[in-house]
Amino acid sequence: MSMTITPPPGASAPSATLRRVIGLDDTPPRLADATLVLIDYQNTYRRGVMALDGAEQALAAAARLLAAARAAGTPVVHVVNDGGPGTPYDIRAEIGAISAELAPADGEPVVVKTFPDAFHATELAQVLTGLGAGPERPDLVIAGFMTHMCVAFTAQGAFRNGYRPTVVAEASATRALPGPDGGVLPAAVLHAAALATVGDLFGTVVGTVDELSR
Repeated sequence: MSMTITPPPGASAPSATLRRVIGLDDTPPRLADATLVLIDYQNTYRRGVMALDGAEQALAAAARLLAAARAAGTPVVHVVNDGGPGTPYDIRAEIGAISAELAPADGEPVVVKTFPDAFHATELAQVLTGLGAGPERPDLVIAGFMTHMCVAFTAQGAFRNGYRPTVVAEASATRALPGPDGGVLPAAVLHAAALATVGDLFGTVVGTVDELSR
């Protein structure tokens, strides 16, 4: 059974976002002026119990994003989730390793987290400061797995810490979940809802890598 989302009567047009209401800028940054944060591109999400819908396509887009960032001289931070030995998130095992397509280059820091928000109880804020991100360079480009979880919560954490996050939709993915009506909430719907939540207040959302100017 699929979950059908029916808009309320008269809701033919979307409401203004909170960002627009309070006057925040939605212009995507130049990649060269931002810091790239890649979240949880671990083998965890390519197979097995945590396999995501569209993971391979998102990884391919993320690889293009990473290559563009490196070419632009953009600082890059990799984030991984550590669930501990024996879990699908075991960073000491192949299942929890960063996928080869997005392997960190020499000098690119890797931040280990245990909560969805990559700023919570980690050194991410300090790492970003060391890379020059801050009040004078507040733009973060964020992409990763899963859209509704670590991507959305890290975008919220970035906003809360004074950064201007931009999430790249095609380089992120998630999975279907049980819906509140007992049906299935498709991955595409959850992905879109998570991105809409980010775009309402916490940051800007771009559909593709190519929407970011170099």
